[in-house]
Amino acid sequence: MTVLDRSKAPDFNIPESIELTRPIKRTLKNGVPLYFIPTPAIDAIKLEIITESNKQLLPEEDGLVPFFTLNMLLEGTKTMSSPGLDNFFDHYASEVDTISTFEQQGVSLLSTKKHFLSVLPVFRSLLTEAVFPEKELLKRKSQKALTIAMQQEQNGARANQLYRKALFGPSHPFGFISEERHVNAVTKEKLVDYYQEKFLISPELFVIGNLNDLEITRIMEAFEDLTIHESHKKPDEFILWPEKRLTEEKDKAVQSSIRLGQHLIPKTHPDYHALTVFNTILGGYFGSRLIKNIREDKGYTYGIYSSIGSLEKSDYWVVMADVQKGHADEVIREVYSEIEKLKTLPVCPDELEIVRNFMAGHFLSSFSNAFDLINRFKAIHYAGLDYDFYEAQLQFFKTFTPEEVMESGKKYFDTDNIIEVVVG
Repeated sequence: MTVLDRSKAPDFNIPESIELTRPIKRTLKNGVPLYFIPTPAIDAIKLEIITESNKQLLPEEDGLVPFFTLNMLLEGTKTMSSPGLDNFFDHYASEVDTISTFEQQGVSLLSTKKHFLSVLPVFRSLLTEAVFPEKELLKRKSQKALTIAMQQEQNGARANQLYRKALFGPSHPFGFISEERHVNAVTKEKLVDYYQEKFLISPELFVIGNLNDLEITRIMEAFEDLTIHESHKKPDEFILWPEKRLTEEKDKAVQSSIRLGQHLIPKTHPDYHALTVFNTILGGYFGSRLIKNIREDKGYTYGIYSSIGSLEKSDYWVVMADVQKGHADEVIREVYSEIEKLKTLPVCPDELEIVRNFMAGHFLSSFSNAFDLINRFKAIHYAGLDYDFYEAQLQFFKTFTPEEVMESGKKYFDTDNIIEVVVG
């Protein structure tokens, strides 16, 4: 009998490749694509209908109309009240959630195989029969106004707003900052118009679960009569903030919220995987350079992190931290110093191995459950890629060199181009 030595951790081995279930694509009669990933061993079903985020179709004063439209779908339909909808979905152990990102919006249904076909027609009715009752609208407007007021006072939330404004431009939907006047401009009539004319633009269906061909056909039949509208996408034109730093002081604040960032290359670029490694070493995990320097050595913050945000055509990079007031300039200098070190000094073998194992492990864990699969598919689908992207990413994580890390930093991180936001 083999005796396990529990004093030693098991060896960590990065797999040679990753096997992913590719979605089955169907097309509805109205042209809507459906992507289905079968999971025979799991009886939970998730269905998402996702459309373009269409703020660009509206004047600036109506910037909150899409938000209220999406979040009021469950406030009542032509045949069911808001309490009736809540009780119905609860009775069938189902959940309905909204989806909202910079570029997409939509709704999702999570149910069981047993009840899925029973709740499907009611879920479908949310897309065409919502009534946006005045009483509930007034209540939600009051809640949103309160949220906006609170965000103005919260350093972190305010820094996020100003960072988006600086990175994308105040006139771009991504840089939009909601104010009380935008809440006041929302009316039922505007919601109805948006719902009927601008909500279902180029929708797509994403389904995962234990479904047979007949059940997939039922889904297609439920949505094939939707009236949809063509895409209105235009090439993104981001107008950067004209100054390097955007500052908003708060006399009573004891901390300052910092955001540093810039635009990056898209996922389709051959240098993208190297950039993800550079970001991870810099600030993408708890053992990063920024954590060791600014948190552990200097004690200016509890946490500082960098990350890469996803857009369809061009991703972006951001550093986030809440630091002791009065130390923002020093923290920013240290961030730039760590960037320069990564650009000019090779990463030592021990750190390289730690990062390699972390990134491979994190990569594999992002496919750890069935519902992760559809999210990972959407991430590359919107960028115009397929699963070959993930295969290439895993291979790069296994083989990258210190020289590739330095080269990516030299090519894409010029501190003169990094936008700085300080609130507090």
